[in-house]
Amino acid sequence: MKVISLVPSITEALFDLGLTENEVIGRTKFCIHPQEKVKNVDIIGGTKNLNIDKIKNLQPDLILANKEENVKEQVEILMKDFNVKVYNTETIEDNYYLVKNLGMLFHKEEKAQLFNLKMYEVLHQTKIKTPLKAAYLIWKNPYMSVGSDTFIHHILTEIGFENLFKTQTRYPEIQIEDLADADVIMLSSEPFPFKEKHLKALQDFYPDKKIIIVDGEAFSWYGTHIAKCEAYYKQLIAEFNN
Repeated sequence: MKVISLVPSITEALFDLGLTENEVIGRTKFCIHPQEKVKNVDIIGGTKNLNIDKIKNLQPDLILANKEENVKEQVEILMKDFNVKVYNTETIEDNYYLVKNLGMLFHKEEKAQLFNLKMYEVLHQTKIKTPLKAAYLIWKNPYMSVGSDTFIHHILTEIGFENLFKTQTRYPEIQIEDLADADVIMLSSEPFPFKEKHLKALQDFYPDKKIIIVDGEAFSWYGTHIAKCEAYYKQLIAEFNN
Protein backbone atom coordinates (compact mmCIF):
# COMPACT_ATOMS: atom_id res chain seq x y z
CA MET A 1 0.00 0.00 0.00
CA LYS A 2 1.35 3.41 -1.00
CA VAL A 3 0.61 6.07 1.62
CA ILE A 4 1.10 9.82 1.94
CA SER A 5 1.28 11.32 5.42
CA LEU A 6 0.26 14.94 5.94
CA VAL A 7 1.26 14.88 9.62
CA PRO A 8 4.83 14.83 11.05
CA SER A 9 4.05 12.63 14.05
CA ILE A 10 2.10 10.15 11.91
CA THR A 11 4.99 9.93 9.46
CA GLU A 12 7.31 9.07 12.34
CA ALA A 13 4.83 6.48 13.61
CA LEU A 14 4.58 4.79 10.21
CA PHE A 15 8.32 4.25 10.08
CA ASP A 16 8.42 3.19 13.73
CA LEU A 17 5.84 0.53 12.93
CA GLY A 18 8.07 -0.80 10.17
CA LEU A 19 6.90 0.77 6.93
CA THR A 20 9.55 1.55 4.32
CA GLU A 21 10.25 4.40 1.90
CA ASN A 22 8.61 2.26 -0.79
CA GLU A 23 5.34 2.43 1.13
CA VAL A 24 5.50 5.98 2.52
CA ILE A 25 5.73 7.87 -0.77
CA GLY A 26 4.93 11.43 0.36
CA ARG A 27 5.35 13.61 3.46
CA THR A 28 5.32 17.27 4.48
CA LYS A 29 8.45 19.38 4.88
CA PHE A 30 7.84 19.27 8.65
CA CYS A 31 8.04 15.45 8.72
CA ILE A 32 11.62 15.25 10.00
CA HIS A 33 11.70 11.91 11.87
CA PRO A 34 13.29 9.47 11.30
CA GLN A 35 15.79 11.61 9.44
CA GLU A 36 17.59 8.79 7.65
CA LYS A 37 14.33 7.55 6.09
CA VAL A 38 12.25 10.67 5.46
CA LYS A 39 15.06 12.19 3.38
CA ASN A 40 14.19 9.63 0.68
CA VAL A 41 10.48 10.51 0.64
CA ASP A 42 8.93 13.13 -1.68
CA ILE A 43 7.87 16.40 0.00
CA ILE A 44 4.31 17.42 -0.84
CA GLY A 45 4.33 20.89 0.76
CA GLY A 46 3.62 21.97 4.32
CA THR A 47 0.89 20.73 6.64
CA LYS A 48 -1.29 23.73 5.82
CA ASN A 49 -0.21 24.42 2.23
CA LEU A 50 -0.27 21.10 0.42
CA ASN A 51 0.82 20.72 -3.18
CA ILE A 52 -2.39 19.07 -4.40
CA ASP A 53 -1.07 18.47 -7.93
CA LYS A 54 2.03 16.69 -6.64
CA ILE A 55 -0.09 14.49 -4.39
CA LYS A 56 -2.32 13.59 -7.33
CA ASN A 57 0.70 12.71 -9.46
CA LEU A 58 1.98 10.34 -6.75
CA GLN A 59 -1.32 8.43 -6.86
CA PRO A 60 -1.37 7.15 -3.26
CA ASP A 61 -3.66 4.34 -2.10
CA LEU A 62 -4.19 6.14 1.21
CA ILE A 63 -3.65 9.63 2.64
CA LEU A 64 -3.39 10.20 6.40
CA ALA A 65 -4.41 13.60 7.78
CA ASN A 66 -5.22 15.31 11.06
CA LYS A 67 -8.21 17.52 11.86
CA GLU A 68 -6.14 20.20 13.58
CA GLU A 69 -2.90 20.17 11.62
CA ASN A 70 -4.32 20.15 8.11
CA VAL A 71 -6.66 22.56 6.33
CA LYS A 72 -10.18 21.18 5.98
CA GLU A 73 -10.72 22.56 2.46
CA GLN A 74 -7.49 20.99 1.16
CA VAL A 75 -8.33 17.63 2.73
CA GLU A 76 -11.82 17.74 1.18
CA ILE A 77 -10.30 18.33 -2.27
CA LEU A 78 -8.15 15.21 -1.82
CA MET A 79 -11.16 13.21 -0.62
CA LYS A 80 -12.75 13.56 -4.06
CA ASP A 81 -10.02 11.44 -5.64
CA PHE A 82 -8.40 9.46 -2.84
CA ASN A 83 -9.02 7.42 0.28
CA VAL A 84 -8.26 9.93 3.08
CA LYS A 85 -8.31 9.01 6.75
CA VAL A 86 -8.54 11.97 9.15
CA TYR A 87 -7.55 11.56 12.79
CA ASN A 88 -8.34 13.86 15.70
CA THR A 89 -5.79 13.18 18.44
CA GLU A 90 -6.56 15.21 21.54
CA THR A 91 -6.35 12.88 24.54
CA ILE A 92 -3.96 10.12 25.57
CA GLU A 93 -6.72 7.60 24.79
CA ASP A 94 -7.03 9.10 21.29
CA ASN A 95 -3.34 8.47 20.84
CA TYR A 96 -3.53 4.82 21.89
CA TYR A 97 -6.35 4.45 19.38
CA LEU A 98 -4.32 6.16 16.64
CA VAL A 99 -1.34 3.83 17.08
CA LYS A 100 -3.58 0.76 17.33
CA ASN A 101 -5.47 1.83 14.22
CA LEU A 102 -2.28 2.41 12.23
CA GLY A 103 -1.12 -1.03 13.32
CA MET A 104 -4.32 -2.60 12.02
CA LEU A 105 -4.22 -0.63 8.75
CA PHE A 106 -0.73 -1.81 7.89
CA HIS A 107 -0.80 -5.23 9.59
CA LYS A 108 1.67 -4.13 12.26
CA GLU A 109 -0.58 -4.92 15.23
CA GLU A 110 2.14 -6.41 17.42
CA LYS A 111 4.50 -3.45 17.02
CA ALA A 112 1.65 -1.02 17.63
CA GLN A 113 0.75 -2.80 20.87
CA LEU A 114 4.36 -2.68 22.05
CA PHE A 115 4.52 1.05 21.42
CA ASN A 116 1.26 1.62 23.28
CA LEU A 117 2.49 -0.42 26.24
CA LYS A 118 5.73 1.55 26.30
CA MET A 119 3.88 4.88 26.16
CA TYR A 120 1.63 3.79 29.04
CA GLU A 121 4.71 2.82 31.05
CA VAL A 122 6.51 6.10 30.30
CA LEU A 123 3.54 8.25 31.29
CA HIS A 124 2.74 6.33 34.46
CA GLN A 125 6.26 5.94 35.82
CA THR A 126 7.24 9.57 35.43
CA LYS A 127 5.47 12.11 37.63
CA ILE A 128 6.37 15.07 39.78
CA LYS A 129 5.75 14.49 43.48
CA THR A 130 3.79 17.67 44.13
CA PRO A 131 1.55 19.08 41.37
CA LEU A 132 2.70 22.48 40.13
CA LYS A 133 0.83 25.06 38.10
CA ALA A 134 2.46 25.24 34.69
CA ALA A 135 1.98 27.83 31.96
CA TYR A 136 3.00 26.26 28.67
CA LEU A 137 3.71 28.85 25.96
CA ILE A 138 3.63 27.90 22.29
CA TRP A 139 3.84 31.35 20.71
CA LYS A 140 5.13 34.88 21.13
CA ASN A 141 3.68 38.18 19.83
CA PRO A 142 1.09 37.47 21.01
CA TYR A 143 1.87 35.02 23.77
CA MET A 144 -0.27 31.91 23.37
CA SER A 145 -0.75 28.98 25.71
CA VAL A 146 -2.78 25.74 25.65
CA GLY A 147 -6.29 24.96 26.84
CA SER A 148 -7.73 21.72 28.19
CA ASP A 149 -8.79 20.34 24.80
CA THR A 150 -5.23 19.92 23.49
CA PHE A 151 -2.82 16.99 23.45
CA ILE A 152 -0.22 19.15 25.20
CA HIS A 153 -2.60 19.72 28.13
CA HIS A 154 -3.08 15.98 28.56
CA ILE A 155 0.66 15.27 28.52
CA LEU A 156 1.24 18.02 31.11
CA THR A 157 -1.46 16.53 33.31
CA GLU A 158 -0.21 12.95 32.94
CA ILE A 159 3.25 13.82 34.22
CA GLY A 160 1.90 15.75 37.18
CA PHE A 161 1.51 19.40 36.20
CA GLU A 162 -1.64 21.49 36.49
CA ASN A 163 -2.25 23.53 33.37
CA LEU A 164 -2.67 27.16 34.45
CA PHE A 165 -5.09 27.69 31.56
CA LYS A 166 -7.08 24.47 31.96
CA THR A 167 -10.38 26.40 32.03
CA GLN A 168 -9.73 27.69 28.51
CA THR A 169 -9.85 25.91 25.15
CA ARG A 170 -7.52 25.48 22.20
CA TYR A 171 -4.69 28.03 22.14
CA PRO A 172 -5.69 31.14 24.09
CA GLU A 173 -3.88 34.44 23.62
CA ILE A 174 -2.58 35.68 26.95
CA GLN A 175 -0.82 38.68 28.45
CA ILE A 176 2.42 38.44 30.39
CA GLU A 177 0.49 39.46 33.52
CA ASP A 178 -1.67 36.33 33.18
CA LEU A 179 1.36 34.22 34.12
CA ALA A 180 1.52 35.55 37.67
CA ASP A 181 0.04 32.42 39.30
CA ALA A 182 2.29 29.95 37.49
CA ASP A 183 4.78 27.93 39.52
CA VAL A 184 6.71 27.28 36.32
CA ILE A 185 6.61 28.84 32.86
CA MET A 186 7.49 26.45 30.05
CA LEU A 187 8.68 27.90 26.75
CA SER A 188 8.24 25.36 23.99
CA SER A 189 10.85 24.82 21.28
CA GLU A 190 8.02 24.65 18.72
CA PRO A 191 5.98 25.90 16.93
CA PHE A 192 7.58 29.17 18.06
CA PRO A 193 11.30 28.52 18.59
CA PHE A 194 11.74 30.04 22.05
CA LYS A 195 15.39 30.76 22.89
CA GLU A 196 17.38 31.95 25.90
CA LYS A 197 16.80 35.61 24.97
CA HIS A 198 13.03 35.05 25.26
CA LEU A 199 13.52 33.31 28.58
CA LYS A 200 15.59 36.22 29.85
CA ALA A 201 12.92 38.74 28.85
CA LEU A 202 10.32 36.86 30.87
CA GLN A 203 12.76 36.38 33.75
CA ASP A 204 13.25 40.14 33.90
CA PHE A 205 9.49 40.48 34.40
CA TYR A 206 9.27 37.53 36.83
CA PRO A 207 12.70 37.38 38.51
CA ASP A 208 11.62 34.85 41.16
CA LYS A 209 9.75 32.46 38.89
CA LYS A 210 11.09 29.20 37.42
CA ILE A 211 11.17 29.55 33.64
CA ILE A 212 12.50 26.81 31.38
CA ILE A 213 12.69 25.93 27.69
CA VAL A 214 11.13 22.54 26.97
CA ASP A 215 11.24 20.15 24.04
CA GLY A 216 8.03 20.83 22.15
CA GLU A 217 8.11 17.44 20.46
CA ALA A 218 7.92 15.68 23.85
CA PHE A 219 4.61 17.43 24.55
CA SER A 220 2.94 17.85 21.17
CA TRP A 221 4.04 14.93 18.98
CA TYR A 222 1.52 12.14 19.35
CA GLY A 223 1.79 8.77 17.60
CA THR A 224 4.77 6.72 18.79
CA HIS A 225 6.95 9.67 19.83
CA ILE A 226 6.01 9.61 23.53
CA ALA A 227 7.48 6.10 23.81
CA LYS A 228 10.91 7.61 23.19
CA CYS A 229 10.63 10.42 25.75
CA GLU A 230 11.24 8.48 28.97
CA ALA A 231 14.74 9.84 29.56
CA TYR A 232 13.64 13.38 28.72
CA TYR A 233 10.66 13.32 31.09
CA LYS A 234 12.79 11.88 33.89
CA GLN A 235 15.40 14.60 33.44
CA LEU A 236 12.71 17.30 33.32
CA ILE A 237 10.88 16.05 36.39
CA ALA A 238 14.09 15.61 38.35
CA GLU A 239 14.34 19.42 38.33
CA PHE A 240 11.16 19.58 40.40
CA ASN A 241 11.47 16.47 42.59
CA ASN A 242 14.80 17.40 44.18
